Amino acid sequence: MSVFKAYDVRGVYGEELNEELAYRVGYFLPELLQSDHVLIGRDARLSSPSLFEAMSRGVMDAGCDVWDIGICTTPTVYYAGPFLGARACVMITASHNPPRYNGFKISRELAKPVGKETGLMDLEKLCQKKPEPIANKGKVITHNIREGYLDFVSKWLKPLNGLKIVFDSSNGVEGLYLKDVFDASGAEVHYINLEVDGNFPNHEPNPLEVENCHQLMAKVKEVKADVGVIFDGDADRCIFVDEKAQFVFPDIVMGIMARDLLKKRPGVVGYDVRSSRSVTEEIKRQGGDPRICRVGHSYAKKLLRETDGTFGGELAGHYYFRDNNYCDSALIAALVVLGILAESKRAGKESMSEMIASITRYHYSGEINFKAENKDELIQIVSDHFKHFGGEVNDLDGIRVDFKDWWYNLRKSNTEPYLRLVTEASSKEQLDANIRTITELIQKFKR
Repeated sequence: MSVFKAYDVRGVYGEELNEELAYRVGYFLPELLQSDHVLIGRDARLSSPSLFEAMSRGVMDAGCDVWDIGICTTPTVYYAGPFLGARACVMITASHNPPRYNGFKISRELAKPVGKETGLMDLEKLCQKKPEPIANKGKVITHNIREGYLDFVSKWLKPLNGLKIVFDSSNGVEGLYLKDVFDASGAEVHYINLEVDGNFPNHEPNPLEVENCHQLMAKVKEVKADVGVIFDGDADRCIFVDEKAQFVFPDIVMGIMARDLLKKRPGVVGYDVRSSRSVTEEIKRQGGDPRICRVGHSYAKKLLRETDGTFGGELAGHYYFRDNNYCDSALIAALVVLGILAESKRAGKESMSEMIASITRYHYSGEINFKAENKDELIQIVSDHFKHFGGEVNDLDGIRVDFKDWWYNLRKSNTEPYLRLVTEASSKEQLDANIRTITELIQKFKR
């Protein structure tokens, strides 16, 4: 299977992805994006320095300059690109994957993503050619953008007095910034797994897996915190837990954000096909215009750019903001939610769990995964089973069918060999019955 995926280049280091590929990406990317430079950031994975050196050699052998911004988060690259006027950017990271993985997230001018439909397949073809180093090589130019980035994200910081917070940076690169932002915020802050370590020794850097949140949940209980926040390896996504140490679904977090962001700027809010009806209803209540989009950061960003949207989010814990070049930032997401929560607490109003309860009106399955080869056939089988019930069909990403009191979405993963089911219903009994029916159909016919 190719390491050129739907949204990025990613694979097991030393087996699927190596320095030779990094060199070729560095060499051919300036040609693809018509740029005389490539801005490169990298996470703290153990293979990142070697891949950076190889990619830099490729860029310079193409006669172009490397703009080195050092070890940083993916959102730092999204900030640095537009700030420095870069036309080609790479973040060396495998995001939330285990330590043995690495990869390249690529963007063009204004931090626009380069994905499968916007140039990544062309880059794969170019990388099959033989590089021909030129005599007039480029150079490495170091850019220190740390202070500028901290000033930029701090625009979202509100007084957090009275709030007690636990942060888990998962030993990822968000640990480079958290204390700078929050130590003087007025909140009582507790940090765990703050040390940046590419081995990710305490848990994998994937906060979507609840077992990776157990340390955070335990610390929230121990210190009686109001909220906990956990970041993934490159800090483009985050997950919240409430004061009861309960996992909060990211789409519900969007409903919380809507209460603040739409007051300042009513407009389009992008949500992915897996999101709860509770979220769209809350967005409308707050004066927003909810718009559905395919799963994946490139689709969310495209929707927000085309509509000049206010913000957006995905069930994977990505949150996108108009004032962040329509890009995702876990740190900005945390700042927005914590500001809302602090204001509510000072006013003697809702806690995090009470906010969630006031938004949530349905029973939700979360994402259920099935490993299968015949994914398209299974989507059709399930669709045929329910078609006599009517329902509003949306085939934007797999299939989503909305009935009066329940809905389901069945789609192929863009990054893994899975068929993914999400469903929601007005009652727990109906939800359980629908999950059973769909699961039985898939298990019966899958290959």
